[in-house]
Amino acid sequence: MTATLPKDFSVLQPFVQKWALPTEYERGVERRRSTPTELKAFYDAILPLVPQILKRADKYPIGKVEGVDRDLFHMALSLVEIAPHIEFYNGSPGVPFAFQEDRMIGVHYKQPD
Repeated sequence: MTATLPKDFSVLQPFVQKWALPTEYERGVERRRSTPTELKAFYDAILPLVPQILKRADKYPIGKVEGVDRDLFHMALSLVEIAPHIEFYNGSPGVPFAFQEDRMIGVHYKQPD
């Protein structure tokens, strides 16, 4: 199911299904399976909108962002996950010279069978 974003954020609509992910684990998996071109396209599209997204999220109590604002907030969290890969790692979806990331799964997440 793809969310419909508020009119002011329609430029992000092509990215909703891929990047409006509720958990750090899901965002990390999506980052690792993305190409540098996909990461950069999302980064370039969302970065200028972050102040407006966070302003909308600030209307809610911590952890209670709802509806299309929740999707926008999750997309902002995805930006946090990929920004270092654009800004420091030349678009590489993995961390250069690091351990195999998918070996590290958060204890709060149960990996699907």
